[in-house]
Amino acid sequence: MLLFSGISALVMVATGLITPLAGPSHVDYGRAFAGLSPDREILFYARTPRVLLSLIAGGGLAVAGVLFQALLRDALATPYTLGVSSGASLGAVTAICLGWRNVGPFPATWASAFAGSMMVLVAVLAIASERRRMSSFTLLLSGITVNSICMAAIMFLQYLSTFGQSFAIVRWLMGGIEAVDYATIGWLTIVVAPVVAWLFWKSRDWNLLAVGEDWAAARGVPASRLIFTGYLAGSFLTGSITALTGPIGFVGLIVPHALRLRLGADHRLLIPCSFFFGGAFLAICDTLSRTVLAPIEIPVGVTTAMLGGPVFIYLLRGRSRAV
Repeated sequence: MLLFSGISALVMVATGLITPLAGPSHVDYGRAFAGLSPDREILFYARTPRVLLSLIAGGGLAVAGVLFQALLRDALATPYTLGVSSGASLGAVTAICLGWRNVGPFPATWASAFAGSMMVLVAVLAIASERRRMSSFTLLLSGITVNSICMAAIMFLQYLSTFGQSFAIVRWLMGGIEAVDYATIGWLTIVVAPVVAWLFWKSRDWNLLAVGEDWAAARGVPASRLIFTGYLAGSFLTGSITALTGPIGFVGLIVPHALRLRLGADHRLLIPCSFFFGGAFLAICDTLSRTVLAPIEIPVGVTTAMLGGPVFIYLLRGRSRAV
């Protein structure tokens, strides 16, 4: 177990060290650390923040995917299945249509997206909770329903928007990694790290819940409370990341599913490996997005779908042949 976790951590570290060097302009580490321009500016203010954001966001989305697949007992569940992403998207689209610029120190799209995701979180919990009990089935139905409502509202706002606003909406909905300041990366790390650590600490409970709620309850795990806290943690994780990057698909589906096929379903191994490989996967995808057609940048959500889709089909075909 430690061996696989260590290998995945090394993959993430290696990706974080190598990908900042990739780009249309050559960067020399020696010149950058010596403070010489333009290597210093390109490395520390343009590329490194993007890579760090990719590593944290990809890792968080992959872990959220593992969590929701355990909660819903569905290998096709993603961080966006239960509506949090659509709530964040609705918040961002609202800010774009109303022309909001900034909310305090944060861009309006970030703040509005986070607020929208938290509103959907509360709405889904209110709908799914019945007499202080919650099941995976009611949670799934509530999330899908709220997700449909939010998507309808997004389409309505886009229909009423101007051409420029419509372009901005489509661009945001594709998902993207931008160079942000280190303070933003710092607070995202403060949000993501404790949640991932708590989810790893509860790995045994996720193993039991993934088998079934009755199975978990028979072994002393309060299933309803665990589903509630799990949804709360996963949604907070997803909402915080989506507010910065927009909805980036396939990371929370392809990485956990591929690792489950190779390593098994033990969440004590699956959660840390998903975090490390998820971060590396998104960082590589973002590097390809900014280099393949440079100086044109491809939205990273497009790249993850183009790479993740064929890989996922290959994994499914390999699994069917093994069966």
